[in-house]
Amino acid sequence: MAVPKRKMSRSNTHSRRAQWKASAPAYSTCKRCRSVKLPHVACPTCGTYNDRVVIPV
Repeated sequence: MAVPKRKMSRSNTHSRRAQWKASAPAYSTCKRCRSVKLPHVACPTCGTYNDRVVIPV
């Protein structure tokens, strides 16, 4: 198993972690009620997914 030979300095650690960015979630619109929802998730407004009612609202 590979093990680092020396301790990584704080500046190297911080510069490596500086590239970790949170990305904004992608949204889609519901086909039935045109409200904004997450893709591949049932619509929280009308309760439909894939043109079927899956959550009674």
